[in-house]
Amino acid sequence: MNLYVRYFDHEYLAKSVDDAINFLRSIEEIKLESNAGSRIATFLSSSNIYPFRLKVSYSNYVLFLKTEAETLDQFKEEEVMRKEQKMERVASMAERKKSIMDALNEENIGWWEAGLTFKRVLIIPETGKCKYVDTPFRVRLRAFSAMDAYNRIIEHLKNRPEIDPRSQFPSAKSDKFEYQFIGEEYETESDAEKAAEELAPEASVQ
Repeated sequence: MNLYVRYFDHEYLAKSVDDAINFLRSIEEIKLESNAGSRIATFLSSSNIYPFRLKVSYSNYVLFLKTEAETLDQFKEEEVMRKEQKMERVASMAERKKSIMDALNEENIGWWEAGLTFKRVLIIPETGKCKYVDTPFRVRLRAFSAMDAYNRIIEHLKNRPEIDPRSQFPSAKSDKFEYQFIGEEYETESDAEKAAEELAPEASVQ
């Protein structure tokens, strides 16, 4: 394992701790403390994958990164590739979030089955203290879209007197919220109400 070392516009790929120390000593404004070598060696032998910063003045640091690269040019090429891959992942996540929001906001007026799991605050009778309990809630309701169904469920739960207002509700984009469009109509409204009661006896949203 080698070390990429950078101090402002000075940079170097060191093959050992001594190599890194010699490079730093070649920079006039850097004043190394006596334990600098042991601190760099500890970082190199550790499982730490994050950058290490060695303080060399009141406000200045030297940056160290572990690398398998054998040359400075190879390290820079790999860094460019790593940054490109990171940007691709970020773009992919952004696209996924966009597609999730598109699905949530797609208009389908009719009946929906929707459910979520929220963290409900309950009082422990023995101690009087509070605890969070994962609580599922599922219902069949009429809505304009999945987002409309979500908003109506949240409003319904927040207005129920037995639910502590400190309870926490998941985002519509999270995997804690599930939904399915059933159709525009049922045979009769009473059948739909009965189906909602069968799904969640205490959770009918009209």
